[in-house]
Amino acid sequence: MTKIAFIGLGNMGGPMAANLIKAGHQVTVFDLVAAAMQDRVAEGAAAADSAVAAIADADAVVTMLPAGVHVADLYLGESGLLAHAKADTLFLDCSTIDAETACRVGQAASDIGLEMLDAPVSGGVKAAAAGTLAFMCGGSAAGFARAEKVLADMGKKIFHAGDHGAGQIAKMCNNMLLAVHMIGTAEALQLGVKNGLDPQVLSEIMKNSSGDNWSLQNYNPYPGVMPEAPASNDYHPGFMAQLMLKDLGLAMENSLKTQSAVPMGALARSLYASFAGKGNGPRDFSAIIELFQE
Repeated sequence: MTKIAFIGLGNMGGPMAANLIKAGHQVTVFDLVAAAMQDRVAEGAAAADSAVAAIADADAVVTMLPAGVHVADLYLGESGLLAHAKADTLFLDCSTIDAETACRVGQAASDIGLEMLDAPVSGGVKAAAAGTLAFMCGGSAAGFARAEKVLADMGKKIFHAGDHGAGQIAKMCNNMLLAVHMIGTAEALQLGVKNGLDPQVLSEIMKNSSGDNWSLQNYNPYPGVMPEAPASNDYHPGFMAQLMLKDLGLAMENSLKTQSAVPMGALARSLYASFAGKGNGPRDFSAIIELFQE
C-alpha cells in the first residue's frame, strides 16, 4: 500500500483516483469542487483542505489539471507543492500541457532532489474508469521505474518517452493524429451515408480494409453504430471538442518553434475551432461529423 495524494478530480482525475483507491492505496484527495472530493471519500479516500495539506505524508503525488499555468502555479514558488514536499516524494503530473512548462517544473523538482514525471494520458473517460489508460512519461529512468508501480493501477500501457517534457511531446503528436483520423473517419462515413450506404455496414468494411483506424474500432462518430460510443449518447460524455482544440493549439505552437510542417494538423485545428465556435466546445470531439452533415 502506498500513500498517494491526488489533486484534480475532474472527468479524468476522478475515476483515476477511484482506481487507486480500489487498488488498496491510502489516497488523500483535493479539488476546488467539494462534491468531487466527497465522491472519492465515499469510496474510502481522505479529503484535504488544501493541495499542500494533501501531500503532507504522501509517497507519491498525482495531479490532473486543465493547463500549464495551473501546473506551474500549483508546483512552483514558496507556496507550491515542491517547496512543501517531504524527501523522496514522487510527483506525477498527468495533465496535458505545453512541454516547456513540463520541463520547467520537472527541472525545478530535480534541482531539489525530487523525482517528477510528466505523464499525460490517452484513452478518454471510458479508459480512465476502466483503468486501461495509456501513459506517456517524461523524466528520469529512476523516476519512471518508481512511477510504473503507481501508474499500473490506473492504466495498462505505460511508456517512457524520454526526459522531462517528452511525455507531453508524445501526447501532443498522438492527439494531433487522433484529430486528423477522426475527421477523416467522419467525412468518409458521411460521404457513404449520403450515397445510400448503411453506416454500420460501411464501418465494418473500412475496419477490415486499409481505412481501419482507432476511431473506427473504438469511437465511431456516427450515431447508433457503436452503442457505447459518445455518438450514441448525444455526444457526451467523452473528450470535449474544446480540449481537442486546446491540444491542437499546443501542437501548432510547437510546430512554429521547431519549424515543423503540420498541414493536416493545422487544418484539423481550423475545423475544430469552427466547430467549437458554434457552441459545441463541451460536446465530444467525435461530434465533428456534424460539420459534414450540414
